[in-house]
Amino acid sequence: MTEETTTPDADLRDETAAAAPEVAEHDDATALRAEIEDLKKQILYAQAEAQNVRRRLEKDATDARAYAATGFARDMLSVADNLARALAAIPAELREGESTKGLVTGIEMTGKELDNVFQRNGITRIEAIGAKLDPNRHQAMIEMPSDQAPGTIVQEMQAGYMIKDRLLRPAMVAVARAPDQPRVDREA
Repeated sequence: MTEETTTPDADLRDETAAAAPEVAEHDDATALRAEIEDLKKQILYAQAEAQNVRRRLEKDATDARAYAATGFARDMLSVADNLARALAAIPAELREGESTKGLVTGIEMTGKELDNVFQRNGITRIEAIGAKLDPNRHQAMIEMPSDQAPGTIVQEMQAGYMIKDRLLRPAMVAVARAPDQPRVDREA
């Protein structure tokens, strides 16, 4: 029988070859674990994004239901304005006259019903007289000398309205200024 001769290099190659599968398996497992962690993160981000999209869509749907009538409500405000002007223009003698009392009562009832419809749909009138000017709710048209504190609303030219928590139309108002102050043009 012949004896095989081994060299130190051959022994080293045999040892490395024997150890290599373990090293290769360890590197593959580490790479797979890293890939799994990366995929888990991607899944979590995708789930979070889907949840955000779902919330946004729910909010948009809620807003659409709540504010769908905004355009119609704005159009109805001119009807309310004209009805209020009609009532204000009726002289006292016509209000008391037997021939027109029914007509006046009917117009007043129509105005009250319109106010009730507005309330049922979340449309509320902005209180202006005596309040401080709020540029988010009021539109100052003129300044008037007054004994009120400057910036206080002293006259309402056109009523303002909110629909739920959004401005539907600002109130057009006159604002107090001190009697000795020169007039300031707010439009400029």
